[in-house]
Amino acid sequence: MYNESNERGEVDCYRQFAGLSPDDTPTMGDNLKYFMNYQAGWMYMRYFMWNFAGRQNDLQGFGNPRDSNFISGISFIDNAMYGNQQAMPDSTRVDNKAFNRLYMLPLLLGIAGILFQLKRSRRDLLVNGLLFFCTGLAIVFYLNQAGYQPRERDYAFVGSFYAFSIWIGLGVLWIRQVLEKITKTPLATYAASAICLLAVPVLMAQQEWDDHDRSQKKLALDLAKNYLQSCPQNAILFTAEDNDSYALWYAQEVEGIRRDVRVVVSTLIGTDWGIDQLRYKVNKSDPFNVVFTPEQVAGDRLNVVYYTKMPGYEADKFYDLHDVLKNVVGSDDPRYTTMSEDGDVYHLFPTQKFSIPVDKKTVAGNGTVNANDKVVDELHIDLGNKNFLFKNDLAMLAVIAGNQWKRPICFTNNGTAQDLGLDKYTRLNGLTYQLVPVESSNTGGVNVDVAYKTIMQQFGYGNAGKTGVYFDEENRRRMNTIKLAHAQVARSLAGAGRKEDARRVLHRFDEKVNTENIPYGMTSNRGNMHNIFSLRFLEACYEAGDLTLAGKVAASLKKDLQQQLRYYQSLGNGGYTPEQLANNAYLLLQGHESGLSNRQAAFAQDILSAYQLLQQLAKWEQEYQPKKGLL
Repeated sequence: MYNESNERGEVDCYRQFAGLSPDDTPTMGDNLKYFMNYQAGWMYMRYFMWNFAGRQNDLQGFGNPRDSNFISGISFIDNAMYGNQQAMPDSTRVDNKAFNRLYMLPLLLGIAGILFQLKRSRRDLLVNGLLFFCTGLAIVFYLNQAGYQPRERDYAFVGSFYAFSIWIGLGVLWIRQVLEKITKTPLATYAASAICLLAVPVLMAQQEWDDHDRSQKKLALDLAKNYLQSCPQNAILFTAEDNDSYALWYAQEVEGIRRDVRVVVSTLIGTDWGIDQLRYKVNKSDPFNVVFTPEQVAGDRLNVVYYTKMPGYEADKFYDLHDVLKNVVGSDDPRYTTMSEDGDVYHLFPTQKFSIPVDKKTVAGNGTVNANDKVVDELHIDLGNKNFLFKNDLAMLAVIAGNQWKRPICFTNNGTAQDLGLDKYTRLNGLTYQLVPVESSNTGGVNVDVAYKTIMQQFGYGNAGKTGVYFDEENRRRMNTIKLAHAQVARSLAGAGRKEDARRVLHRFDEKVNTENIPYGMTSNRGNMHNIFSLRFLEACYEAGDLTLAGKVAASLKKDLQQQLRYYQSLGNGGYTPEQLANNAYLLLQGHESGLSNRQAAFAQDILSAYQLLQQLAKWEQEYQPKKGLL
């Protein structure tokens, strides 16, 4: 529940759900409030009610009144709990496939089943009650979940939902019993079955089928294909997380796609076995030189190395990365190690600036660079104020140093390269960033010819063009990555004077992604990131001179952003204008008094970003629309 760095907002979550101010000292009573409100309430009962009462939408919730609460579907009840639901943006309510109204009928039928079993067989009630408890609240006790969780955890409690469904079945018998008393007819059995069938299973299917149907959704595989096809032959691909790596493994091991690419998870490579795997051929991928010996990385050795100034190393000079890793970091020489008070030995590195020499003949001969590239003599890596490196950082740096430009090195996320001080030497090939001995140019770090060909000939979109295919929040984030790649490539093409090619790239995305499935303007719960990605796409439309597509994207964005601000206005009693809302949100984010209501304050970042995005839209309309005849 407590993390000194508050890295994931654990402390903020505790204080929010325990009702504490920043200066309050928690008590045992606060612990119990946190347990009841967050662990048992938000992280279990909310999920329970999704299944048997109704669900607001599929935006991951963090305790605010807009995202992923349970609902009843009965307006006056839901409005009393969360504010005016009719004022919510369309993308969070009527257009969100996870907007499920069950009117609490499954819940009520289950409660009826509990009462029926209580009367008929308390022993059986105890057995099913224990099953319900041990697969529900007992798991809550056991997990002792800290906030905020990186994703919804409803899957952890499915067993208790099954147990409650037994009571729903028994509720049918209770309905039959009541009807028999009222109607005095044997037809009560059929009537009870018909009523309950329509009131629960049929209603649940009608409301929930569209956001549970995965039959046409192929984005995970297509995303993996896009990553792999964006890699040159015999590359190594560093990926950062499960949502990418699982799909990549499946594509290679099951579908047999691009087995020449070595997929490496940047977190798992921080283990001795993860590093050792690179020493062997896997599928069609040859071994890599990882600089360190197996003994040097065995067990906990080099789990973390620390920066310290050493004689002979100047602060402003760059030192050969391969030499430092092999002869300093990996050495057991007492000059390069230190011992803790507990007797643990830690290895050291003497500089935060490294260089990687470039063999220009090699990079020109194997296609790493293009004919017109300005190739640098060596890469300069500046770690800034980073005072320690974990084993996974060392392993990636070792692969880069030992590779000597013989094979392509790619990243699914440029942030990984940025953490290593290499982002200015990466170039987008489609959906992956390749390490190249060229500093980012006026093409924005895009290999325009390769990227254009990859997008137009290789990219898949997970059946997003088919009507009615459901893309949940995580899938929409992945599609945003694909959308951003189109925008980056299109802008680079436009900057290189190839506006027609830029328009083709943009239209390919627009044709392949049905806006009924994933609209350009859509509310998201993390600072309007979905709309920010779409704004980048809109910027590419303007730069490519495609005002028709720009108008379509801008209209979708404007609709959603305006609806957001109207919704945020509805949460308070101050009657603020959008500008006043934004100013108050800014004050709150700066740590000052703002005048926003508690519910409005929960959306401070979203309020400010929505207002700023609308301002940017208005600015571009004025800038580009008068030039329509010229474009």
